This record gives sequence, structure tokens and C-alpha cells, in this order.
Amino acid sequence: MDNRFAISEYPDAAEVVKQLDELIKRPIHTIKPEVLKKYVEDYYEKKCTKSKEMIEDARSVIPGGVQHNLAFNYPFPLVFTKAEGAYLFDIDGNRYYDFLQAGGPTVLGSNPVEVRSKVIDLLNDCGPSTGLFHEYEYKLGLKIKENMQAVEMFRMLGSGTEACMAAIRVARLATGKKNIIKMGGAYHGWSDQLAYGIRIPGSKWTQAHGVPRFCFKNTQEFFPNDLKDLERKLRFNSFHGGTAAVLIEPVGPESGTRPLDKDFNKEVEVLCRKYGALFIFDEVVTGFRLGMEGAQGYFGVSPDLTVFGKVIAGGYPGAGGLGGKRDYMKLLAAGIGSGGKHKKALVGGTMAANPLSCVAGYYTLCEIERTNAAQKAGQMGDKLIAGLQQLIKKYNLPFVAFNQGSICHLETVGTMHYSIDWSRPWQIPKVLAETSERKKEMEHMGAVYMAEGIVTVAGSRLYTSAAYTGEMIDDVLLKFDNIFGNIVVKE
Repeated sequence: MDNRFAISEYPDAAEVVKQLDELIKRPIHTIKPEVLKKYVEDYYEKKCTKSKEMIEDARSVIPGGVQHNLAFNYPFPLVFTKAEGAYLFDIDGNRYYDFLQAGGPTVLGSNPVEVRSKVIDLLNDCGPSTGLFHEYEYKLGLKIKENMQAVEMFRMLGSGTEACMAAIRVARLATGKKNIIKMGGAYHGWSDQLAYGIRIPGSKWTQAHGVPRFCFKNTQEFFPNDLKDLERKLRFNSFHGGTAAVLIEPVGPESGTRPLDKDFNKEVEVLCRKYGALFIFDEVVTGFRLGMEGAQGYFGVSPDLTVFGKVIAGGYPGAGGLGGKRDYMKLLAAGIGSGGKHKKALVGGTMAANPLSCVAGYYTLCEIERTNAAQKAGQMGDKLIAGLQQLIKKYNLPFVAFNQGSICHLETVGTMHYSIDWSRPWQIPKVLAETSERKKEMEHMGAVYMAEGIVTVAGSRLYTSAAYTGEMIDDVLLKFDNIFGNIVVKE
């Protein structure tokens, strides 16, 4: 194992995809209805009464009762009041293992004192925002630059969505070309132009309700792991306005839910150079989770622009940024040196690079580096997946478990492994109906995990952190053993 990175052994993508292909051909396997009912009655209705009451009140103020798309809604969302290390605690005092990790950024575990103490010091001295330059803007940018060779300059922003928006704006300005090609199924935030082909490859605009279709005039998607499909679109675009950038998640769409071959990123980079498109890496999840050099260091590529997300602020607000090569990043210049012959990309953000975000991000990266947190989290991911694979075999289930370091996947129904083929439009209603039904079963499984004290991402993804120990993972596996013993084929 290369001890710079969290991945001890990269998964055989072709084998994983083969297993996922088989999974979606099989009948749905889910928790016994009577067991699910018992979890609802004995756990949610009896042990989560304060959460239920608060969510019912919140529905009159907040659409749906929750603000976050990561919150579970079956049978009702829970209210969490404390995060510490590997644990979360709800308003009723129940404790959970945290595999949500705020969507991925808390590589150290939640609320580490080494970072929290620095944030408190800053709040006592400066406050969360001044609107002016702060020393940790420089320190954070330098820290990132020192670890990622392709990041010669860095611009702090408010979120990963904003960073993706900035990236494609810079790419179009730098190249003079107009088309953006993204990987089908990948999520690059919720901006109008990139809310295309999300979750399910081939879904195009179908998940982007409220966005006028003309917004996608210059956005395209290619099928994951399919270089021929990508090159077809690059070649077509060369006669129709060119391709400004190819935008990908380096381990595959939805944090590697459909994994890519290990050499795929290098091959995409070659195609980008051939057709004059910028190569954009979305490292919102992989940045500093796979190692201090990110996925780009692990795969040995040199992206032109790199998108960062929540880890840049250590899980604190104001959590996004764009890094990249100097020739492209100079198009974001502001303040001193912002003049000159070059046009500048319109990118703003009043709360971007606020002192709180920058000090939290800087000390988070320092602690990840000092403690080898990415590697430790990856080892816990290996242990978790090895245990889940044994349980799957024990109960003869069609489930698929694999990981890319501390990014762990447990696919029980394969909802996001479907794709839409527009050359066969008569199949689209069937695919949409099937994914809708399987999504419902994901919610049921997620609810059962939660009742057993395991918080996951949508019931199918689990992020490990350096706060986990082998004993904790053993306890988690006992809980999964209890769950898997109650799985049946849905009638």
C-alpha cells in the first residue's frame, strides 16, 4: 500500500459493475415488512418522540420539514443535536455511528478539538467575517498548493456548487469554446447548467424540475467509463462550437457508485489535450479524503482546474473553492493585479473566504496531514467492507459491497446503477418506475440502519473517518448482521 493514500487496493471496476448488473436483474431484496413495522413502532415511535414532535412543527415553517437533501424522511427525519468523533446524538439522546460524515468532509471525525479550539480563538479575536483579507486565506491556499501539484493558485468560494459554476465559467473564458461535457450520473451541484444527467446516466434534464431546457443547450453527458462515447462527443463538438471542458468525479459518478477503471482518468486527460478542452476534476469528496494529494495524486493526472467542497472549511460554513493552473486561475483575479488585458470571469461571494472558514480549513488539513487521517479512515473502510462482504455471503444475498478507501458502498437494490437509453424511448417509463420503487426500498433500509444506530448516505454509501476504531467497526458489523438476517425477497 502507498501510505500517501487511503486506497490499499483499487476495486476491480469491471467486476463491481458486473455484480451491479446482476443486482438490478434480481428481485428486490428488502427488510421483512413485519420487522420494518416493529422498528417503526419500537424505535421511532417510542424512542424518537422529541424528533417527531419537532419535525411536525417544522413542516409549517420549512418545506418538507427539513433543509438538507441528505436527511432521511422515513418514517420521519430525526433531529440531531451533537456530533463528536465517530458519533452523532439526536435530540432524544440516542447515539449513532456517523457514516454520513456531513456528506464526506469530516475525515478527522466530527468536531475535533484541535480544529474547534482554533475556531473559538478566532471568534474571540476577529469574528466570523470582516469582508476584508485575513491571514488564513493565504495560509489555506498555500497549504493546498503545497500538496497538490496541479493547484498553482486557489480561490475560496461558498460551496462546491459555486466552485463548479466558477470552473465552467473560467473554462469557457479561457478556451473561447462553449460546450461542457460531464459524466452521466455525476453530481456537480444544483446550478442550472450542471443539473443535467444527474444520479442516473442518460437522465439528461429529467431530474432538473424548474430549470428551462434551453439552459442545457451547451451541456452534454457521456456514459461513465466509456471513452468512445466521450470522444464521439468531443469530435462532434469540434465542428459545433468546441468543448470548453470535460468535468468528472475521479472515482466515478456519485462518489464512485458506478466505479471507473483505474486508468480511466489518464485516458480522459489525453482526450482533453487532443481536443483542447480543459480537464476539470471535481474533488469535493475525494480531496484530502483519498490523501493529501487528492485523487489527482492517486491517479497520476494533472487537471487544469480542481473543484473543492466542504473539507476546505473542515465542515464549517463557507465550504468550497476552485484551484488550478495559473494560466486559468488568473481569470479569477480580484483586487491587486486584477487589471490587465484579460477579461475576468464574474465570480463573487460575500461570505467566501471568511476568516472562520479559512482557519477551520487550514487546521483541518494540518491535522489530516499530521495524523495520517486519510490512511486511517481508509483502513477502517477496508475492514468495514470486508466484514459486509462476509455477511452478504453468509446470508446468500445479492447485495454488492466495495470501497475506494474510506468511500464505502453497500448496494442493496442498485437504484443508481440504472441508465436511460434515448435510442429506446419506450424503455424510459419502465426505468423510471423501477428506480422509483427501488428508491423507496432504499429509504426502508436506511430507516432500519438508523434504528440500529447507523447513519448512512441515502442507505447505500458510508464514509469512514479517522475517528473510527476496529472495535467500533466490529460493533457496526454486528448490527448489520442483525439486519441482514431479516432480509426477504419483496413480494
